[in-house]
Amino acid sequence: MSAPTLDRPTPVRRTLPGPDGLAWTVLRLHRTALWVWTGYAVVSLGLLLWLWGPGSSTAQHAFDAWGYDGSQDEAHRGASTTLPFADTFDNVFYAPLTLTRITAYAVAVFAAGPLIGRELELGTAQLAWTQSVSPVRWLAAKLAVPALLVTVGTGLIVILYRVVWNARGHLLVAGIGPRDFNFSIGPATVANALFGLAFGVLAALILRRTLPALAVAGVGQFLVGRFRGNSWPFQGRYQQPEIPVHSRAITSDGAEIRDPDCFPDQSCLDQHHVTGFTREYLSSPDYWPRQLTETGILLGLTVLAVVAAFLVLRRYQPKHVKPNPPGTKKAAA
Repeated sequence: MSAPTLDRPTPVRRTLPGPDGLAWTVLRLHRTALWVWTGYAVVSLGLLLWLWGPGSSTAQHAFDAWGYDGSQDEAHRGASTTLPFADTFDNVFYAPLTLTRITAYAVAVFAAGPLIGRELELGTAQLAWTQSVSPVRWLAAKLAVPALLVTVGTGLIVILYRVVWNARGHLLVAGIGPRDFNFSIGPATVANALFGLAFGVLAALILRRTLPALAVAGVGQFLVGRFRGNSWPFQGRYQQPEIPVHSRAITSDGAEIRDPDCFPDQSCLDQHHVTGFTREYLSSPDYWPRQLTETGILLGLTVLAVVAAFLVLRRYQPKHVKPNPPGTKKAAA
């Protein structure tokens, strides 16, 4: 007679944070958007690292030799104040800034379309609500997962951008560009992307149609961008305060003089005994007050949009039938 065998207890399945979790489901469902977002972040960070390192070597060497700040008096106002290497470095430097500004629009459109609007229109959201996922948990996951990815990705880009600005900003051609960049990159950039996410979700929940929600989200984000650019404390690029700039030419005896605007004339440099150039963008006293005010307003609007989204969700969420408690018998027909 064989000895009786004891059955092993069935292990309890873990739903979070394993592959069956709701957050993981959101990532798998929108994996294409995840790969696109990851590619955008990697390309932007890689380009900034290149600008921080080898990408600035040619511009730095040419700046040390010639400078390109130029004189701005009446005698030299019509003269060219840039060189090809300066224009090239400028164009590459501002490329991630352009992508970062598009981010808020892209996030708003994604939230209004594939994230929420398409699922409401096709009925897949309602199907999920009748299963094991409540509407509140469904919406919370739809907001939390993209918000985390947007915050991390945009935050890393903003931080590295400021590092590159502090280390290589002197190679940019003086004028509107550096001033516009200085007041555009900061915590408000992250807050703007989060507002795009919340506003897109709210538009999709209200309209419940993909194309109208996409249009409303895009127009809404455009209006916010216009407000940021033309209203206090988000003054337009031509209304922003000047950034203090310390730019001088260095002579052979170590003295700092005004840039004689000699490039690319070596004889002129020799005549003024110029051996190098220096330039530094000083910190603006308006930067942090403007950034913190803008960030606070955008985060406040984001919170309002999220609260409104949950309130809208309560209006048409299905009524769930409560199951019988364990151990009770069904009523006889």
